[in-house]
Amino acid sequence: MLQDPAQPRPVLELLAPYVLSSDVRLEDRTGELALLAFPGREVPPDAPGGATSAPSALGEGVDVLCRAGDRARLLDAVRGAFEEASGEDVEAWRVARGIPRFGVDGQEGDLPMECGLEDAVSFGKGCFLGQEAVAKVRNLGHPRRVLLHLVAPDPVRVGEPILAEGREAGWLTSAAPLGGRWFALARVRWEARGAVLRTASGVELVPAG
Repeated sequence: MLQDPAQPRPVLELLAPYVLSSDVRLEDRTGELALLAFPGREVPPDAPGGATSAPSALGEGVDVLCRAGDRARLLDAVRGAFEEASGEDVEAWRVARGIPRFGVDGQEGDLPMECGLEDAVSFGKGCFLGQEAVAKVRNLGHPRRVLLHLVAPDPVRVGEPILAEGREAGWLTSAAPLGGRWFALARVRWEARGAVLRTASGVELVPAG
């Protein structure tokens, strides 16, 4: 299980009270493992023994989870075929693909459907924490706000209010330039999700993709 460092409470702390079997053991392996992300259509060469590859959390591509001691060796093996991305590059890739980030586009206590994560919830499985609230919104109504993936022709800034028909409808949670355009994620009132949206400075926002 991977956890964003921005999450205020460790996952181990949240899960520990629910471990009822002696066959289950929770361990923090942060110092033992490293995660390398390879976004894009290309696939990296075979990872070192013991490494695990999975579809990338950033969309196209793969993530490789390996032993911390193998990180440098894996980077050396792919250096000729891949260019190491900066934090700004990764952020632009994330926002351009509409991938929400914990602590930025959603907070602890937000419902999945408020953060664009409804597809990550399986209602065919057993019970989970917060199930009643999530199921109630799904079956009886809709969330107060939704996360929209938007694009703008001109620069926009995080935190800027969004207007629909002249009234404030939400705010920008993420924004980044890529390919001559500005991509953004925004928390918007449910009623305004299909309206013509503009920032308070007058930049028009349209659905991305």
